[in-house]
Amino acid sequence: MSKIIIGRKIGMTRVFTEKGMETLTMVQAMPNTVIAIRTDEKDGYSATILGAGEEKAKKINKSLTGQLKLSGASPKLINEFKANDSNLKSGEKVDVGQFETGDIVLVTGTTKGKGYAGNIKRHGFHRGPTTHGSDHHRAPGSIGSAYPQRVFKGKKMAGHLGRVTSQCQSIVHQILESDNVILLSGSLPGPKGTWLKIQAK
Repeated sequence: MSKIIIGRKIGMTRVFTEKGMETLTMVQAMPNTVIAIRTDEKDGYSATILGAGEEKAKKINKSLTGQLKLSGASPKLINEFKANDSNLKSGEKVDVGQFETGDIVLVTGTTKGKGYAGNIKRHGFHRGPTTHGSDHHRAPGSIGSAYPQRVFKGKKMAGHLGRVTSQCQSIVHQILESDNVILLSGSLPGPKGTWLKIQAK
């Protein structure tokens, strides 16, 4: 069975074990609703669409509007998982009870935005000399040569730091079914309140 759920990051904590201190991230995953099932025969690929949250999403296309009517849900967030479980049906609920302690999961979320940053903070560049008349303390240095008279795409330069989709691997430490909370090892992308996609490997 494919173990998938959408949750919201509510904070971090720590526990002390025989190996020492372990950092944990708390994710509250209220029961999700299966919005639709994608199949190879009908859609050309296998996937499961889940909906989370009680508030209705603001922007929904006509296709999803019809699927929401069939499932009877009005979620805040709708996400697709590249996994198809024939046991799941439209309108069915999934919760944190499907996971077990020790499960290895992939967590996807949006990182915290940190605004405009320079090369040193954004890419870890070394700084220039601060003495002997140098005026390039934090400047990037050369960004190209005489040919081909342009800067290559992907060049590491100053720019917006953060706010990208990030995926990391974590381990399920504990499950609190009564509170719909799952404790995952390590830090996960985003600030408090960030929506996270959790899928067992």
